[in-house]
Amino acid sequence: MLTDVEIAQQAKISNIVAIAEKLGLTADDLELYGKFKAKICADVWERVKDNPDGKLILVTAITPTPAGEGKTTTSIGLADSLNRLGRKVCVALREPSLGPCFGIKGGAAGGGYAQVVPMEDINLHFTGDFHAITTAHNLLAAVLDNHLQQGNELKIDVRRVVWKRVLDLNDRALRNVVVGLGGKSNGVPRESGFDITVASEIMAILCLARDLEDLKSRLGKIIVAYNVEGKPITADDLKVTGSLTLLLKDAIKPNLVQTLEGTPALIHGGPFANIAHGCNSVTATKYALKLADVVVTEAGFGADLGAEKFLDIKCRLSGLQPDAVVIVATIRALKMHGGVKKDKLAKPNVKALTRGLANLAKHIENIQGFGLPAVVALNDFPTDTDEEVAVVELFCADKNVKFARSKVFAEGSVGGIGLAYAVESAFNEEKNFKLTYADDESIKEKISAVSKKIYGAKNVDYSTAAQKQIAELEKLGFGKLPICIAKTQYSLSDDAAKLGRPKNFTVTVREVKISAGAGFIVVLLGNILTMPGLPKRPAAEKIDITPDGIISGLF
Repeated sequence: MLTDVEIAQQAKISNIVAIAEKLGLTADDLELYGKFKAKICADVWERVKDNPDGKLILVTAITPTPAGEGKTTTSIGLADSLNRLGRKVCVALREPSLGPCFGIKGGAAGGGYAQVVPMEDINLHFTGDFHAITTAHNLLAAVLDNHLQQGNELKIDVRRVVWKRVLDLNDRALRNVVVGLGGKSNGVPRESGFDITVASEIMAILCLARDLEDLKSRLGKIIVAYNVEGKPITADDLKVTGSLTLLLKDAIKPNLVQTLEGTPALIHGGPFANIAHGCNSVTATKYALKLADVVVTEAGFGADLGAEKFLDIKCRLSGLQPDAVVIVATIRALKMHGGVKKDKLAKPNVKALTRGLANLAKHIENIQGFGLPAVVALNDFPTDTDEEVAVVELFCADKNVKFARSKVFAEGSVGGIGLAYAVESAFNEEKNFKLTYADDESIKEKISAVSKKIYGAKNVDYSTAAQKQIAELEKLGFGKLPICIAKTQYSLSDDAAKLGRPKNFTVTVREVKISAGAGFIVVLLGNILTMPGLPKRPAAEKIDITPDGIISGLF
């Protein structure tokens, strides 16, 4: 079979204006970035805001493993399959980060015959949104350090500067740095560090803002430091909010591209789900719902991370509500959760598969706990046996959950027709949407609710620092905000080595901090890092481009 990039390069891509017409948009509604990419003009919203909303499908997955799950591929393939059935459909996804693209995971534009295109552009610089976010974040950092250098009128406590810098690459050497070295003229020396751009609060703000006015208001509330009296210092205090907003004036507009089969795709924003809230922008999702009859969106990693944050944060703050949730699983990944090593996954192993189904069971329970109908999509691999498939199908029947095999990677939309019908059937099921916790619960009550209800933890421990941070945040009036938990994606627990469905475990809250502009509290569990590192053999070693512009190695 051809590689992902070869399939994308051989595709016949339509002019983006023709794709826009499928959504009822015209060339005047677009800001073109060449022939195959565009941003939707801000004034379109006033024309479409009173349209009825389409159906919203959220795609999530079991706990990810190195064996792969294919959540984005399934999302794109499902949208194409619904399109093949004659539905007016749009897929709404996150933008890929350059960090994993050049690291271990590769890109995030789907795979096989279920991709969004132009795949190379989407996986690389795209329309410059991430660069705008990176620049805005680092402008705020530069203004903060300049304020310290120029006399520190706001009496900022240099020991309590909480705003780092960001870069959209995996670079462990930048996790901890010292700035301001080189003498008095080069700034005030202090410890700092870098996060990856997708962990930036500005990324979260862009993805949660309703419009430019709301974006500006949220940016102004960003807390960058505390003064000597313990009071927060914000971007508004530094008088830089207008400049930050200006840098993001184009980035807030959703990006329009297409799938290999010409289904419209809005790709906008890209917070990671393990260290951030893991959902594409509210703006793009709401545009899609007004422009299409059915919208497919996805949330990062497993349902314990991306889906929980989609429902408890994005839906809470935006009023969105899914009509059905697809949980993607693979037999390979389930066997790994059942104790099989990666190099043995091709061998049939019903016993290990059966053990691994405990992980799928927990994710099903979580989605049903939100009061939403669930559909299990079994992403097909050539090594799957009929007996193994039958085990998963029977398991889903016992759980009273719809099941469908998905072969969109190899077959495109034809391979997802069964899944499309199963999802449409789920629209008719009763829904009783409810959140994991209430706004008026304490910070610890919210952490406990997510840890115990969603992860399955028995207890929650807190570091001494986290205890103090929680007390301070509640004293400052932030206790009513939702929480965004950062933890490993590889386990339901905060220990990446605990596969399957661990029980009787304790999660440890290491740090708690406020993202006042985004409107949530960030809770860090275990050893989670907000600046990833590169593997021993990064994907960057395999990527190349020829003199005539042909790209290879990108996936």
